Amino acid sequence: MIGLGASGEAAARLALSQGGSTYVSDLRSDASTSTRAERLRALGAVVELGSHDLARITAAGTVVVSPGVPPDAPVLRELREARVSWISEPEFAVRFYEGPLIAVTGTNGKTTTAALAAHLLERSGVDAALGGNVGSGLAPAASELALRPRPPKWYVLELSSFQLAGVERLQPDIGVVTNLSPDHLDRYASVEAYFSDKARLFQNATPRSRWVLNGDSPDVLSLAGNAAGERFLFSRMSRPKRGAFLRGSRLVLTDVAAEGSGEEELLDAEDLSLLGDHNVANALAAALTARLAGADVEGIRAGLRAFPPLPHRLEPVIERDGVLWVNDSKATNVEAARSAVESLGRPLVVLLGGKDKGEDFTSLAETLKGRVRYAVLYGEARRRLAEALGAQVPHLKIEGSFEDAVSEADRVAKAGDAILLAPACSSFDMFRDYEERGERFASLARGSE
Repeated sequence: MIGLGASGEAAARLALSQGGSTYVSDLRSDASTSTRAERLRALGAVVELGSHDLARITAAGTVVVSPGVPPDAPVLRELREARVSWISEPEFAVRFYEGPLIAVTGTNGKTTTAALAAHLLERSGVDAALGGNVGSGLAPAASELALRPRPPKWYVLELSSFQLAGVERLQPDIGVVTNLSPDHLDRYASVEAYFSDKARLFQNATPRSRWVLNGDSPDVLSLAGNAAGERFLFSRMSRPKRGAFLRGSRLVLTDVAAEGSGEEELLDAEDLSLLGDHNVANALAAALTARLAGADVEGIRAGLRAFPPLPHRLEPVIERDGVLWVNDSKATNVEAARSAVESLGRPLVVLLGGKDKGEDFTSLAETLKGRVRYAVLYGEARRRLAEALGAQVPHLKIEGSFEDAVSEADRVAKAGDAILLAPACSSFDMFRDYEERGERFASLARGSE
């Protein structure tokens, strides 16, 4: 196993449970990595921190690579030169699953859709185990699910492009693609390369495969190509032949439970527990997926009403002095930030910035125009954001810290406004991850800092 984050530890534990000899390496040697290393050594693994033993790795029967290891890492270059292949942690995990798999990917909304689909199944009395790229402590790594003493009725995995890059046999019974837009251009040479990894979801399709696809996204439909299996579409804009759609503001399933089963009305979009039009699309996708997996309509209705907002995803934090603070730290790309801005009906002060991933900010400027009173720009990307916004959007460029940016947003906000953290960038210039950034924002919003 190369990489000793949460997924690396889970994969190593799974390998050990199967009686395999296990070598794990990571260049890091910080406190959390060292703690994981000690836990694995106590179970019988050989763990090396600070370097990689290439001879050990090339001699292994199976090489598993953490998604946090970039494709241009020296150890992976050396493996390529040695013609040694590797797989991702979810690919390793699913080889030990004892039941059908729902796999959810996409650029935005995949965590909400995966978690909501599992929730709807559970509300219908169907045992569903959620895992994969979920994060925020909401669910474990894929390998943890394979260690359950009793297999669930359904496994539900969120899969990132980095994880899909290393799949070989992964074959979802139900595959879901929420949407597609440019992302991770700091890691991929092109949008096409990023989409290509997403498309690996379909590489083992069979006539028995079922695909839940965003009918409003030509890119998603193109990604599926001619893959074998049944297609079910979800759409906010039109009525698919089979799938999920909006009639006015009502969520409706059509011909999903069985051929010719007709329409099944769920609830009004206003009854959803989640904010935003993009979450209406996520709810349609999750409801459709859960129904295909055996959830009943009453369970889906109840689950859609009760599902709480996930941390760092258009999460209302507090309203004080008439200002609503909303944490969408997970909005790490332009499309996610645009969706967040479009989802809130109040005048906005929006916090934008962080590590620049190389996206085009032009469309963001178009969305902000007329909706945002001020954009507060911070971090590594602040100057390029300022150039993109130009005179179209009033903005304040902060040369100091994240705390300075939040303080400035608080200063200019008025009663009736919302202060929205929707950065459109990753967090790695100032924070460990988007979760730490969101937690810091929420703490500042509550005045506990």
